[in-house]
Amino acid sequence: MTQSTSAPDMRELIIEGIRDRKGRGITVVDLSDIDSAATGMFIIAEGTSTMHTAAIADSVEEYVRKHGGSRLYGIDGEEGTDWVVMDYGDIWVHIFMPETRQRYSLEDLWGDAVITEIPDLD
Repeated sequence: MTQSTSAPDMRELIIEGIRDRKGRGITVVDLSDIDSAATGMFIIAEGTSTMHTAAIADSVEEYVRKHGGSRLYGIDGEEGTDWVVMDYGDIWVHIFMPETRQRYSLEDLWGDAVITEIPDLD
């Protein structure tokens, strides 16, 4: 993370980027107290089509960059896939198609994490 962006601020930038493209089902999985976790937080959301998931990922990247957030270290699954993952170091963003999200159920894999559901805007 850059020194100017704290984890809570970065979390909010990512959520706003998701909401900007009408991403739904936003869930924050706080992994910071789990020693075996590869990152401190997952932010999970879903789109309605593979094109929508890619648009959400583009929106997150643009929103974070415009508002001085952390650098994007990597992205996988951008075009035509049902799961996009974005690596912001301490935060990984997962954008799924609904059926793929249900199949992998990342929230359930981390039962000892603090899970926060973010209400949809509509």
